[in-house]
Amino acid sequence: MDFEVIIGLEVHTQLNTKTKLFCSCPTSFNDPINKNTCPTCLALPGALPTINKEAIHKAIQLGTALNATINRVSKFDRKNYFYPDSPSAYQISQLYQPIIENGFIELDSGKKVKIDRAHLEADAGKNIHEAGYSKVDLNRAGTPLIEIVTAPDLRSSDEAIEYLKKLHSILRYIDISDANMQEGSFRCDANVSIRPKGDTKLYTRVEIKNINSFRFIQKAIEYEVNRQIEAWEDGVYDDEVWQETRLYDANKNETRSMRGKEEAADYRYFPEPDLWSVEISDEMLEKYSQIPELPTQKSKRFQEELGLSTYDAGVISSAKELAQFFEEILESGVQVKNAVSWLTSELLGRLNKRNLDITSSPVNSKKLADLIKAIEKKTISGKAGKDVLDYLMDHDVSVEAAIEKLGLKQVNDDGAILKIIDEVIANNQDKVQEYLNGKEKLFGFFVGQIMKASKGKANPQTVNQLLKERLKNE
Repeated sequence: MDFEVIIGLEVHTQLNTKTKLFCSCPTSFNDPINKNTCPTCLALPGALPTINKEAIHKAIQLGTALNATINRVSKFDRKNYFYPDSPSAYQISQLYQPIIENGFIELDSGKKVKIDRAHLEADAGKNIHEAGYSKVDLNRAGTPLIEIVTAPDLRSSDEAIEYLKKLHSILRYIDISDANMQEGSFRCDANVSIRPKGDTKLYTRVEIKNINSFRFIQKAIEYEVNRQIEAWEDGVYDDEVWQETRLYDANKNETRSMRGKEEAADYRYFPEPDLWSVEISDEMLEKYSQIPELPTQKSKRFQEELGLSTYDAGVISSAKELAQFFEEILESGVQVKNAVSWLTSELLGRLNKRNLDITSSPVNSKKLADLIKAIEKKTISGKAGKDVLDYLMDHDVSVEAAIEKLGLKQVNDDGAILKIIDEVIANNQDKVQEYLNGKEKLFGFFVGQIMKASKGKANPQTVNQLLKERLKNE
């Protein structure tokens, strides 16, 4: 039997405000445990929350970027549950009237993944389990989150990852979150179910909780899909697949049951009594819906204005910092084709081998532009340029100094090259005669001998031109 996969995603991303959602404590997690706390985020009796306006502003930016409806009036609700990292025993969230609804992100295929809602809520603290005891750090408690919830529109783990990468890129482009997955600023829950192809019914969905890397999200979804298909084919689907929350174990590459899946009724939601409704004015909407150029827009501009391929434009625009790096190279006046090639193939290739991203590159945009200029001006050959780039990855020197150190400056002087050509011809008269008798493949032999004699410094184009003229005269 063929099955269709049904996936819906919930992403929690921390907003990069300076202070928490309902108090003035800083949102820095690198400070000593429980330093950044106050009566409000500790939920002490009598302490009242006050909304952080900057969080509202960032939500407006996100709603604009997600092609969504930004509700002019939204409200907060209490989601009641007890856990040690939640001192109030409830979370302030938005269930009934979220700030953002009905948006979408378009995949490369043209498919639009519907975003049902995105709402503001306060993050919990952090439990730390060590040998023999546990402790709670509440520095994170009260940090502003936006939870972004899709419809069950995704049909494969590949689609899910593409959607997540596009969302991640958007968050960084509009600068409302660092979206650092390793630090928990971008966390994903995946709701996964299957059904026979052609069936329209939605079967039991399983939630996989708090996965913090794209690779693990994909592996978790694929494992869960296979688990459910096997249960169906073995006739034990109703016994083994039920609505629950599962954790993904990356070491064993498996999902494991964590708890039964709660519904809204289980949390006993009710309107938050200590906060006013959030009302967005015309002035706020106009000001904060002015957002930077988004990745899809930048990619389209690169294709239309610079002639980039769809693939190259997509790669370069996928990350805000990478696109900025590329545009800084172009500002130096180098050719677009060379900028694309040396950035995407050469520099990114070396960074990938070292598990680095563009923000950690030892070679900045100015150095790469200087290297490309040196090649375009024929100061060095393209092959030598790769050696220079390798050197720059490990040495903090200028391009000029690297070329000098490696002795790679290209010889463009016709007289010096002709001298080498004459020596090679004089030493290989037998092969000259063979060439003149029609064995034209020997031309490559002569070029190789000349380049060897010049230690690779002779300009190959000049060598080819001068060699042809000399052999004609023979």
